[in-house]
Amino acid sequence: MKALYIIAGGLLCFVAVQSFVIDPSGMDEDNGGMLPKLSDYHIFQGDPSALVPTDAFKPYEPSTTLFSDYAEKQRLIMVPAGSSMKITGNGLPEFPDGAILAKTFYYYNDKRDPSKGRRIIETRILVRTGSTWHAGTYVWNDAQTEALLATKGSKHDVKWLDENGAGRSIDYRVPSNKDCATCHNSNNVLTPIGPTAMNLNIEVTRNNARINQLKYFQSNSLIGAGDLSGVATLPDWQNPSYTLEQRARAYLAVNCAHCHNPNGFCAAANFNAGYETPFASTNISDKKKLIVQYMKQGRMPLLGTTVVHKEGLALVQEYINSLH
Repeated sequence: MKALYIIAGGLLCFVAVQSFVIDPSGMDEDNGGMLPKLSDYHIFQGDPSALVPTDAFKPYEPSTTLFSDYAEKQRLIMVPAGSSMKITGNGLPEFPDGAILAKTFYYYNDKRDPSKGRRIIETRILVRTGSTWHAGTYVWNDAQTEALLATKGSKHDVKWLDENGAGRSIDYRVPSNKDCATCHNSNNVLTPIGPTAMNLNIEVTRNNARINQLKYFQSNSLIGAGDLSGVATLPDWQNPSYTLEQRARAYLAVNCAHCHNPNGFCAAANFNAGYETPFASTNISDKKKLIVQYMKQGRMPLLGTTVVHKEGLALVQEYINSLH
């Protein structure tokens, strides 16, 4: 079928003619019971701008991360006392009611020297209640003392010095509720994206020691007892010890697969970017020109990007060029 660009809810997907089936306009845009202030969730202690989590919230690090206009991110997870996540394979764990995922986006004023401060833009949280996930975006005030629930998207002019001392500027976009429901969509049900078991199955430093992250969670009762040895590890796209294919497939999985999978927002595009998807079922070969084209335009991922991720593009371009 002929490829066609279709705009839906302000988003672009490349899809096959007469195959677009998901309509985000019907997704709920209310507050979903989210509390009005970020401080209501008691995520941070002391000076909020220091981003020091309370004991209930544990940091987590994915092996491969989602690109978001070069923003820095702090990721936290909370599981209520007396409950735990259940690892059921390489995908998302089963989260108990009351679980919270929090991700805070910020930019260092000078990335070469974090002691010069940072500007915190937003914190996105997912809360599981009644076996359903609810999303909220909280925009930080100029004083960096509080973040308030925002139901509409907004733009923020951000300037900083990058790791090379070059001045950078981005018209940073905070997503609306509808935008959150678009990417966090699986069969029209809101769901987390990043913290899959295989993306968490890495070595991290905790208490000045190296430990497997899943085992660290298990030792802190965030994960129930059980054997974790069967969980695979998603490659780090920046780690040259992995093959080009492994790195590129991991990058595409994290940056594309949340929409480009059989149950996602862009399911009709007939491109399955999942890492464990057999290559013959991904349709990467058929979509390779469009993948590169969108990345060159700064349109992939669909949300959270306004500039081209040069490093990611170089990796995917090299991988695409290696295909025959």
